[in-house]
Amino acid sequence: MQTVEHDRVTGRAAFLLALAAVLLVTASLMLGTWVPADRRLVWWHPEIVIGLFWTPAAATLLRHRPGLRVGWLMLGSGVSAAVYILVLNLGPWMELHGVAGAGFVKWLGTWLWAIDTFALTLVLPLIFPDGRLVSRWFRPVLVMACLVPVVVCAHLTVDPDARRFHNGVSVYPFQEIPVPISAFIIATLVGGLVSVVARFVRSPPDVRRQIAWVVYPGVLAEAIIYVGENSPIGDPLRNITIAAVPICIAIAITRYRLYDIDLVVSRTLVYAGLVVVITGVYFALVGTASLLAHGRGTLAGLAGAIAAGAVFEPVRRRLQRTVDSLIHGERDPYRIADRLNRRLQTAADPGAALAVAAEVARSALHATGVMIEVLDRDGRTISAEDGELGDRPQLIPLVWHGEPVGRLLFGVLRPPDARLSGILARNLAELANAARLAADVQRSRERILRTREEERRRLRRDLHDGLGPTLASLAMTVDAARITMRSDPEAADALLENLRATMGRTIGDIRDLVYGLRPPALDDLGLAGAIQALGGVVATGDGPQVDVHVEGDLDRLPAAAEVAAYRIVQEALTNVHRHAKADCAEVHLYLNGDLHVSVDDDGVGLPPRVRSGVGMSSMRERAAELGGSCTVGPGPKGGTIVRARLPVNGTHS
Repeated sequence: MQTVEHDRVTGRAAFLLALAAVLLVTASLMLGTWVPADRRLVWWHPEIVIGLFWTPAAATLLRHRPGLRVGWLMLGSGVSAAVYILVLNLGPWMELHGVAGAGFVKWLGTWLWAIDTFALTLVLPLIFPDGRLVSRWFRPVLVMACLVPVVVCAHLTVDPDARRFHNGVSVYPFQEIPVPISAFIIATLVGGLVSVVARFVRSPPDVRRQIAWVVYPGVLAEAIIYVGENSPIGDPLRNITIAAVPICIAIAITRYRLYDIDLVVSRTLVYAGLVVVITGVYFALVGTASLLAHGRGTLAGLAGAIAAGAVFEPVRRRLQRTVDSLIHGERDPYRIADRLNRRLQTAADPGAALAVAAEVARSALHATGVMIEVLDRDGRTISAEDGELGDRPQLIPLVWHGEPVGRLLFGVLRPPDARLSGILARNLAELANAARLAADVQRSRERILRTREEERRRLRRDLHDGLGPTLASLAMTVDAARITMRSDPEAADALLENLRATMGRTIGDIRDLVYGLRPPALDDLGLAGAIQALGGVVATGDGPQVDVHVEGDLDRLPAAAEVAAYRIVQEALTNVHRHAKADCAEVHLYLNGDLHVSVDDDGVGLPPRVRSGVGMSSMRERAAELGGSCTVGPGPKGGTIVRARLPVNGTHS
């Protein structure tokens, strides 16, 4: 509560000081009507602009941010300038009327201008925008900037004639003052500019945008002011630039997100260049026409005006493209897409391609940072990032043939070009889909290798731990029977009977082993017949009724496709029998280029949160091994449907 009250008091004080500065300037101008014209303050004096424009802008800033040092510096300089304006008319008036103290007032008018001039041009660049130095290394520069007004005031106190007047405005010419003083001022000015550059390089994008808002008019104003200290310049030009600086400072601190400094700079450069080109064309054509049509100045001027008008729009478009290219980089979306494609051709792998795409997208969108996220079919994310996104990144979904494949996140200081971002998103969606396919292929390879190694391990275990010891036991039994037959034929008969039973079990184990590699029913009945038999087995007892529908000739399918289709149907029907509580299930086999398999039931359906178990993963892996796909989702009958697509053209038996 005390802080709020303190802020209110501070805001009122700033407002009163700004009002006092404006009233002082007004009083000085009114007082000037009683002063002779040759001794009166000129109305275009730059300190008038500072008193009338800088103080209200500073009061506005301090109302919103009472502790802002930049605002207090602006306000103090504006009040100092207003006092200076007052004494310039008050001194001569007091002298004319014999008022005591006229000499002191005129003495103040000799050097008081130095306070606002050097405070705004030397101190302000060092502490803008947050009131702190960019680094402790610039503390000596700040001390020098604070000493410059003191040095100048001391010099003018000793040598008042060092100050000159041009068209009623005081001038402090560097070439006529002592070299140490001019070198001191110039060195301080250079240090301030270095501070601005260092802050711009080190700062985040928002602070850079604030700096740009002030650097744009500030550098121009400062250059004009210091040129005016040494040579005559146009007073209206100087005053316009001085008045523009506080407005830009207020925008930079309070509204820099709403207004685009790049647009202001762009328009300035375009129309300044346009003025130069059109003026040159006009006078060149007028001069040429005057030579060809001597004595017809009206026709020459008309020809020049027509030609200048004809070249206006083409030159404006060309200048606009050139300036936009300098400020924003390439803006043509199709050229950006071509550059993206050419850069992607040099990428070594999908991960590198995404990194290249993020870099190109950041440059194209003029963004602070870009992140490309690709969502694979297993729900995992592949991402590439370039730069810093910021707190509120914008998002564009990446859609490939109606299917979301990822998203583009980017941080910008202004809304992006919708046409550019749309075309870029379409190209990035194609890349995201390719990256997702590459990731799927890589995982499929890993699964194939893992499955192959697991199958080899299983075969080794079954052969080594099961069939191997069994065959060794059979061999020992045969030897024992041979020995026993000589002495006890009846005992040998028991051994042979045990041998026969063991061989039967071994044959069953071998059949199970072979069945694990390829179901025998596929060779005996074909794929359609094997699945018919499988459905009959599932339907026995309390199992659901299974109907099998076949379209196309399945007799010449590759062996790998047959095994994959059979195993997928087998796993799907097992799940129907165990979990679906279904009355019936339908199996569809459709051959049309690829083999399409579906298993649909009328059971209870999938639970709200489906967790992919071993069976579902097995079905997907078998389809992926052939380059196909397998999905599990809600069925049209309210139950579950399993769909698989198995390529057969590139599969060999």
